[in-house]
Amino acid sequence: MHPRSLLLLLATLATTLAPEAMAFGVSDPFDTEAITPPRPLLSPMTESAYAPCKALAENATYGVLEVVDLALCQNPRTHEAWAYARVQAAQVGVAQSDYLPGLDGNVITKRVSANGANLNQRSASLTLSWLLYDFGARSANLEGARQLLSAASSTLDSTVQSVFLSALQSYYNTQAARAAVIAALESEKASRESLSAAEVRYKVGTGTPADRLQAQTAWSQATLTRIKAEGIVKIAYGTLANVMGLDANQPLKLANIPQVTPEAAFERDIEALIIEARQRRPDLKAAEAQVKAAQSNVDYTRATGLPTLSVGAGPTWVDTGNITSNSSSVGLTLTLPIFSGFNTTYKVRSAQANAEAVSAQRENIRLQVALDVWSAYQSLATATQTIKTTADLLASAEQSERVALGRYKAGVGSILDVLNAQSALAAARLQRIQALLDWHVSRATLAKAVGVLDSSLLNPERM
Repeated sequence: MHPRSLLLLLATLATTLAPEAMAFGVSDPFDTEAITPPRPLLSPMTESAYAPCKALAENATYGVLEVVDLALCQNPRTHEAWAYARVQAAQVGVAQSDYLPGLDGNVITKRVSANGANLNQRSASLTLSWLLYDFGARSANLEGARQLLSAASSTLDSTVQSVFLSALQSYYNTQAARAAVIAALESEKASRESLSAAEVRYKVGTGTPADRLQAQTAWSQATLTRIKAEGIVKIAYGTLANVMGLDANQPLKLANIPQVTPEAAFERDIEALIIEARQRRPDLKAAEAQVKAAQSNVDYTRATGLPTLSVGAGPTWVDTGNITSNSSSVGLTLTLPIFSGFNTTYKVRSAQANAEAVSAQRENIRLQVALDVWSAYQSLATATQTIKTTADLLASAEQSERVALGRYKAGVGSILDVLNAQSALAAARLQRIQALLDWHVSRATLAKAVGVLDSSLLNPERM
């Protein structure tokens, strides 16, 4: 090859191939984009005017669908998990690149002084190198990269379900806090009515100062309870905004929760649920992929201590003063590792031990899946029974309070009967609120434990 032609070729290669990051920034030769998991996004089950991944106007109303969607889009945990998945997808491309040849250009210019003479020396070369055979090191490395991508994708799914559940928990906790404020206002109003009744009886001479003081104390206590409830609901709103990826002081307006009728769809064979969970749970899938990746790493580590066969070729041009030489070469290189100070031996042992540790972690997750399903199933069964019982309890407490207050106003009952009835009614209201919260959260927790927590749970027909 003519020297100028070689220099021109090297300059062209340097311009087009040297900025490797730039080249890969605008292209995807191995199509890793196709194996990259998509951005976490809730797919609405019903028609909605809500624009995905966009906060609503300040005075707009958020339903559970909008809350969960915004949480999945903006929560930093999902962003982090998705970024790691994209990292692993790129690592698959890195592993695939080992199968292609490498082409390097080298241009040198220097001034040499020898025996009082100064010479300008220039040289240029192109080197093609291609690994032909390596006893499976590249294939093991590629398989490990693919399994780590599978693990990252499953971890992303697990993170999505965790954020999904956190958003639901915060949403229903905020709704419960709102209901608790309303219940506290009703209790405060009832206590004020009791105080008024005690004052009337005291003025007409049928009541005692003790009755009025007890009623005053009960009213003050109800006011204090209402003040605390209002503080709790503000904190709940801040927590909900945080889960949604918003500042805690972001004003939110929530839609009312529709009335629910506890369903019995979850009442299935617990063993069947555990089997389904072990097939669906993304964290267990991630653990399985981690085990396969660790096993591939053992094969890769072992193969790095075996011979490799490579081919190399390329032209070289050297200009030293008045002497110019051109040459080219092509040849095979067989690399035979003979002794590395037992480095490979202990690397293989380390990789094998790591594979055993990862396998033990998988078994631990497998057992945890069964415990999660069992606990969530029992919690939902309890919540379903409780939500029915608290409805009867609330109706009975309301009737008891009306009767006690009526008797007291009629002069045939005591203030203690009224205060006890009102206290029982306040407790029944809170128990009813808690039961509704527990049912919604337990239902979502069981779905996550089985690995089926998705947008179908938010379908209004199933609420």
